[in-house]
Amino acid sequence: MADKKIKWCCDQKRGIQLFEQKPHLSEAYMKEADETIGNMFVSSKKWKIITGYYACYNALYSILMKAGIKSEIHECTIELMDLIEGFSKEDKTFLAKLKSDRIQVQYYLKDIELKDEISVKSFLLKCKSILNEFNQQKIDNLRKMINEA
Repeated sequence: MADKKIKWCCDQKRGIQLFEQKPHLSEAYMKEADETIGNMFVSSKKWKIITGYYACYNALYSILMKAGIKSEIHECTIELMDLIEGFSKEDKTFLAKLKSDRIQVQYYLKDIELKDEISVKSFLLKCKSILNEFNQQKIDNLRKMINEA
């Protein structure tokens, strides 16, 4: 099933695309994630969810930038977590739920609060750990899995 979703994402104009690896963009996205989580801790109500989501999303995207993978469709970016060593099904579920909550508060003005800031911080730390272990062999394997989807 994941392969079908990845293939669909690769077929979309703004979906998954392979390009030259961008270590400097990887660092910039992680720096952005760190700044955004700082904003989350001082935000209130819906902004806590919005900034929490983008902190996590940017941390994940920093891993993709290191591998030279671009995806402008958030659902596709999250789908790639299945192919990255170190992420669990729970991590993917957490980010997908945070994305859903962000959409609900941002576009439908739902009254949802972020109850677990620690999970956001833990997700960022996990992304940093994965990034630190993300050597060229792991990058090549990930790119190969995407090409074969």
